[in-house]
Amino acid sequence: MPREIAVYGILLPTLLPLFVLSLLLQAGADWLLGKLGVYEKVWHPALFRWCLLAVIFGGLALPLYR
Repeated sequence: MPREIAVYGILLPTLLPLFVLSLLLQAGADWLLGKLGVYEKVWHPALFRWCLLAVIFGGLALPLYR
């Protein structure tokens, strides 16, 4: 997979669309976990949300750099 993506002649790093996709996936997972009541059981919900974003982004970016 290429390391850059050309968008109208502008080279963007491949990690930028992956990060945007991970934000969207995290928002969906955040909504679902909120509906299921998971945030009532975790110690620090904001830290849990940040870690969830890091895990999703890492999972998407890992195949790119393997």
